[in-house]
Amino acid sequence: MATGTLSGKVALITGAGSTIGMGRVMALALGAAGARVAMMDVDAASLERSASDVREVAGDDAVLPIVGDISSWDDAQRAVSETIEGLGGLHVLINHAGINARHAGLPETEHPPFWELPPAVWSRVIDVNVNGPFLMARAAVGHMVAQGWGRVIGVTTNLDTMIRDIPYGPSKSAHEALVASMAPALEGTGVTANALLPGGGTNTNFNQRWDRDRSALVQPEVMGPPAVWLASDAAGGVNGMRVIAMHWDEGRSAEENLERAAAPAAWPQLGRKPPAT
Repeated sequence: MATGTLSGKVALITGAGSTIGMGRVMALALGAAGARVAMMDVDAASLERSASDVREVAGDDAVLPIVGDISSWDDAQRAVSETIEGLGGLHVLINHAGINARHAGLPETEHPPFWELPPAVWSRVIDVNVNGPFLMARAAVGHMVAQGWGRVIGVTTNLDTMIRDIPYGPSKSAHEALVASMAPALEGTGVTANALLPGGGTNTNFNQRWDRDRSALVQPEVMGPPAVWLASDAAGGVNGMRVIAMHWDEGRSAEENLERAAAPAAWPQLGRKPPAT
């Protein structure tokens, strides 16, 4: 069984099924750091494959796959209760699951302007990327506040992507605004909310159409180290921030990484600065 900086912690990671995804990478990193990990996804087959990989680093009893849709309130509540019952608690929620217009049914060959986008595609992306993180946080944070310790990490995207790529960009903008809104409400509770993003186009199934050298993309493994740190006791003073994973360097101190990789969540002109650790 893994031991490390997250020993005794239980994490629930959504969108953890894809074998080339950031959710799997973060589950592996948290599991290797000693956390027990619940992995949630809508795809049972890929979820079981990824869970098998995480069991190799975390231990058979430290991994709990949960099939469910984060846009369903019933599934969100069930995932939280199954995590608490199956792994003995819940300390960290990573809201990673998300979709784009292709996942919502828009054909690969179609690239309509927003005024021709099928309303059902818009609604489905918003349902998963905006309503889903809210429902998961709504289901989990009460437990965290009651125990006086918790971490909510929302996986968002670059600021420039937020103002293009409709509906994906606006949905991620709303997710990060949700993180920024949750953070002040959580001040003094022992629970924090922060955003984590890779920092560029990433080598996952979201970039299936990338027809050039995929090594030019940001590799999903960059998400592991900052996810572990944000989930740890050491990050207790960091709240309402966005961390760019590709700028995080394990060879630097936390203070140096925050200076280089962190900024206020949502929009920097709000005037908040990276906190001292």
